[in-house]
Amino acid sequence: MYWFYSAILAAGLLLSLPYWLLEFARHGKYRAGLGERLGRIPARLRDPSHLPVIWIHAVSVGEVVAITGLVFSLRQKYSDYRVVVSTTTATGQKMARQRFGDDSVFYFPLDFAFAIRPYLRVLHPQLIVIAETEFWPNFLRLAHHNGAKIAVVNARISDRSLPGYKRFRRIVTRILAHVDLFLAQTEEDSRRLRDIGAIPERIEIGGNLKFDVPIAATPAIVESLRLAFEGVNTGPVLVCGSTMAGEESLLLQAFANILVSHPRAVMILAPRRPERFAEVAELLDKLHIRFWRRSEWRGEPIYGGVLLLDTIGELAALYALADVAFVGGSLVPNGGHNIIEPALYGVAIVVGNHTENFRDIVGLFQSRDAVRIVGPAELPLVFMELLSNDAERTALGRRAAETLRSQMGATQRTVEAIHNLMANTPSSTMGPSGNRLSAPRE
Repeated sequence: MYWFYSAILAAGLLLSLPYWLLEFARHGKYRAGLGERLGRIPARLRDPSHLPVIWIHAVSVGEVVAITGLVFSLRQKYSDYRVVVSTTTATGQKMARQRFGDDSVFYFPLDFAFAIRPYLRVLHPQLIVIAETEFWPNFLRLAHHNGAKIAVVNARISDRSLPGYKRFRRIVTRILAHVDLFLAQTEEDSRRLRDIGAIPERIEIGGNLKFDVPIAATPAIVESLRLAFEGVNTGPVLVCGSTMAGEESLLLQAFANILVSHPRAVMILAPRRPERFAEVAELLDKLHIRFWRRSEWRGEPIYGGVLLLDTIGELAALYALADVAFVGGSLVPNGGHNIIEPALYGVAIVVGNHTENFRDIVGLFQSRDAVRIVGPAELPLVFMELLSNDAERTALGRRAAETLRSQMGATQRTVEAIHNLMANTPSSTMGPSGNRLSAPRE
């Protein structure tokens, strides 16, 4: 099975090579970390002290945010281990390096044996923790055969991926047999894991790590903007984050209506993908809306226009400035994005009606009247209603913060489950502190 899968994967990469070359040329996309993806071990990962390794994989920004508390907790609990983090995307890589340090972060290898084996040989991880559902067949097989315990945490099976997993259940069952522990977000995710072939005895309910996201250290830009807004009586402030193609035009039309009643209003607009920054800037020009690019802003007054957030890693903290937050990927059929970051600050949250990728989180908030869900036609009206009703806006944000606090604790449950998994290791591989010893590495 695995050789056939590898052949199909190689053929797919070969056939799509023109696309990758075009993305290289246009955006520099996927160029970063190419050597690491192909199995070249960066020098920073070669640890002369040969500490045993816990390897955590987080695909992109959302997963990096989710595992942040887990990384710090594992570093504290297993102080005689080295905890390293891999990501797939460049944006996830940048955020992971900011949070965990350059020397502990690298790009996840492509799912070929020639790219995976060098990492297993050099790191020889005792434990591999995978965030959500990155079921790479070759990686799981080789890591398992290399002696690593494998845990999938914050596990979720989306509505979109479930039919495909079920269609190939016989194959998926073989792949998932290499995983020692699944920590599902919800009972529904647990049921779906069983349905696609995970061994039931290895599944537990861990909760959603994203509810435990700590408020990060506030970057300087937040206070700079706060002072700039106060200096010219700017307001109200809308923060529209993680927007996708087709959403910005709808949001900007709604914002034009807001400017009629609130001429000093500001929208902080953060497209999800960096390669779309220039496209959104062109749209703002076309609509004759005054705007400032965050990358070029030097402290001048901002009011009656849009701050285009064309930087990475600042959006989460900027929700603190919002009177109303809109979380994108939801006005178009893209599945939505995480609403927890604005909830951390007690901000009134608005989303579109396409939130399938976060069905449980949005459903919970909706059940507690802690989020507004709208279609494109209702969007301008809901914005205006919230901005004109201070009491309702404040109450909506307060309920969001209370809902978030009520769900915390997944990180601690995950650490405890991982500790139990590590404890069920033959005593011959245990060190004096009760932790596993690393086998010799290069």
